Amino acid sequence: MAQAPPSVRTTTRRIHRLLLIGLAVVATITAAFGHQWHDSSESSDAPPATPFSAAPPPKSRSAPSPNVHRSEHGSAPVEAGGAVPDGVTVFDDEIAAVAGLDPALLTALREAATDAEKDRVEFYVNSGRRSPEYQEQLLREAVSRYGSEAEAARWVATAATSPHVSGDAVDIGESDATAWLSRHGAEYGLCQIYDNEPWHYELRPDAVDDGCPRTYADPTQDPRMQQ
Repeated sequence: MAQAPPSVRTTTRRIHRLLLIGLAVVATITAAFGHQWHDSSESSDAPPATPFSAAPPPKSRSAPSPNVHRSEHGSAPVEAGGAVPDGVTVFDDEIAAVAGLDPALLTALREAATDAEKDRVEFYVNSGRRSPEYQEQLLREAVSRYGSEAEAARWVATAATSPHVSGDAVDIGESDATAWLSRHGAEYGLCQIYDNEPWHYELRPDAVDDGCPRTYADPTQDPRMQQ
């Protein structure tokens, strides 16, 4: 077989070399593009990053309604008319029935209560200042309970005559407190007014020097009730 001239063989080798270089370049570009596409695909499939956020603040307790006044002594609303929840003392200014008492009477009660604490006796307020409406409600309830106005009058006065309405009377509990007051109340001007109501006390300033005046059998014997 005849051989190709040297110039032809040289040209052929150059073409082969260029083809090999070209294929290598194409392979490199293809590999690089494929790797970039793969990274992009994985990035698009991943969930979006969540931005940092602080934990939500803890839930606060609901604020009490500003229209309902509640006492620390119980959950029932305190009525401005004069109803008193359990456990109220003569020092509870937030209770309308206490805060509405005559200032001189309240001062005497607190002085006596402070001294009574030394004997382990505490003054509780069962009733204090009352509104006229609340007093009339109590009177109606007394009539229903005792069966007649005459019998009810021995226990509950009218709104026009009751010293509770004017803030000049207080009903004290419990029995140890009334017993203490029966012995020492005159020293503070605090006097029991009715025999049938050992819990009912009013201020008689002269009692500090002269002792408490004689008690009435019940409110019907009190001249102030004859109106």
